[in-house]
Amino acid sequence: MAYTAPRISTRPSGRRHPLVATAMVLPLATLLVVVFGGWDAVVTQASSVGVMLGR
Repeated sequence: MAYTAPRISTRPSGRRHPLVATAMVLPLATLLVVVFGGWDAVVTQASSVGVMLGR
């Protein structure tokens, strides 16, 4: 039977840096906002929360 060496990971285990994760997500988030008109929904929700908090 052949001996197989254990796989060596080139990427360290753990979490990504927050800026890297943000840079990965922003293009998709921007596309979704443009395609689905999400900016209006964000503004509406923020306005509702502001009214609820009394601002």
